[in-house]
Amino acid sequence: MVSVLVEVDGCSNLEEFVSLQWREQLSVGNDLIDNDHKHLIAIINQAEDTLATRNLSSLKIVLNSLADYSKFHFAREELVAAAAGFPGVAQLHESHEGLMKKLTEVSQELGAELSDAPAQHLVQFLRDWLINHVIKEDLLMKPFLARFSPKFDPRK
Repeated sequence: MVSVLVEVDGCSNLEEFVSLQWREQLSVGNDLIDNDHKHLIAIINQAEDTLATRNLSSLKIVLNSLADYSKFHFAREELVAAAAGFPGVAQLHESHEGLMKKLTEVSQELGAELSDAPAQHLVQFLRDWLINHVIKEDLLMKPFLARFSPKFDPRK
């Protein structure tokens, strides 16, 4: 695996997590998608910061923001991928659907109280989401996007 994000699997509590940071190795070569990924990293960091405060109502607001922005991003990413001739758009869509379903499930695990096990599961899911989705799936688009300007936007 490419080592571009901080991984903290052995943390014993939520306060020990280190913020995720954007690295150029995560770039797919398209400003729209890269900027979306930067924003998703910021929301995930915000979720982790909120988890550390144990404020469940604030966390639910952040997770709703993550879900809303993810839907927007996934639709845009699929549009860009299709316009660039990426042959894996159907698989990308299926992956996006699965991520949204899992986000809903993990968010619902939190329940009325913020206990350690569901909170740790949420943090691990969010980090895995970025690592697995961006590195293992989105970067497959890079050779197709390389034929276009980084400013490529099929909506224009």
